[in-house]
Amino acid sequence: MSDALFSSLFAALEADPGNTALRLQVAQLLHERGRHEEAVTQAATALAREPGDAIALDLLTRASAAMRGTASDRDSADPVVDRPADPAAPSEPAEEPSDEPAEHGSSAEPADDAGFDWHRAESDLGATGVPAPFSAPSTSSTPGTSGSAAGDAGPTVGGDDVLPVLDELGGRVTLADVGGLDAVKQRLRESFLEPMRHPELAAAFGKTLRGGLVLYGPPGCGKTFMARAIAGELGARFLTTDLADLLGSHFGETEKNLHALFEQARSLTPAVLFLDEIDAIGAKRSGIGSGWSGMRAMVDQLLMELDSLGSDNDGLFVLAATNSPWDVDPALLRPGRLDRTLLVLPPDAPARDAILRMHLTRRPIAGIDVAGLVRATDGFSGADLEHLVASAAEQAMLRSISAGEVQPITMVDLQHVLREVRPSTGAWLASAKNVVTFANTDGRYDDLAAYLRARKLL
Repeated sequence: MSDALFSSLFAALEADPGNTALRLQVAQLLHERGRHEEAVTQAATALAREPGDAIALDLLTRASAAMRGTASDRDSADPVVDRPADPAAPSEPAEEPSDEPAEHGSSAEPADDAGFDWHRAESDLGATGVPAPFSAPSTSSTPGTSGSAAGDAGPTVGGDDVLPVLDELGGRVTLADVGGLDAVKQRLRESFLEPMRHPELAAAFGKTLRGGLVLYGPPGCGKTFMARAIAGELGARFLTTDLADLLGSHFGETEKNLHALFEQARSLTPAVLFLDEIDAIGAKRSGIGSGWSGMRAMVDQLLMELDSLGSDNDGLFVLAATNSPWDVDPALLRPGRLDRTLLVLPPDAPARDAILRMHLTRRPIAGIDVAGLVRATDGFSGADLEHLVASAAEQAMLRSISAGEVQPITMVDLQHVLREVRPSTGAWLASAKNVVTFANTDGRYDDLAAYLRARKLL
């Protein structure tokens, strides 16, 4: 098998990355030529696209085992692999195969003597009864005995070189990428996005194209992802920073950093400037002791920057996120600054379904009842759901190591984890209940109060 043919196969995969059949054939050919690490990579990629694929599972197991054997024999003998020729060495004519690789599942085989019989492999593996990745919703009781209810960085900045971190993760996202939470998305469109999308109407009513919005809610519920989706809806750059990027070691340096950050953001409009943990950057000045004058000065500077967002700075949208909006200085939340708030709650059933599928389909799985998992995880945050799948994956991985072959994640793994974990939102909801009961005089937390009443927590 010449390097030229491998190059053409890799080019074909790059042009058509979703061609799993071709990817598995390439992985098999790499494995046969002793290029086991590359074979593992290709097989794992195919498995991520088609979880539970029997051929991908088998190939991943064999290539992984070959890698372990190659590593143990490396001191005594070099594995026979195809490697790029040494440019200084005499060249020899490459031996090209007579046929191109066969399509996945066809009767044709590579011309090489060590050709792989796909039909035989599929029939052999089919006899083991590998379940489909996802199973139909079961009519049995909800899996697990717990978790059914809630309640139970970028470059260092300094001096004049303040650069917000540009978001480069996964390209642009929009609200369509946010699973479920339809009521939250509708309110967001009505109160924030639609006015920003219609500048001519905004001008007619004397409204400038600027805005401030605070996203609040329990930890791990997707506030940062929601901010990215807002930036995508507005067609704007997404810039973010946090307290560690802003604090300076010398007097006045923090305020200088904050001002430079806003100047940089204004130069990149249209842009969304996302201030994470706004309760740390803009904490209540009344609660800051006399020994923390630098923190008070930072809050004062932030107020000045928000007030300076005039008509000559249209296109800069300031979003902030916090788990504790009641700890934010009230001056930051007055009209004209961060004057709108949006409650980001634990994911509802459609959102949990989307989150679970996203995390599960990246791993080898078999017989997963997603509907049952959705019922069992009411009150779980997005981070809780990720932890659930990751913990089940650890169990399947340990089982695979013991068995010497890839063992997919099953409902047994997930049910075991569900008996051990609880939603992390309970402590936050308990503290939020006190705020709603005693400190909601201006109605700012009415949405939160309605959520607590619906769950019989208030």
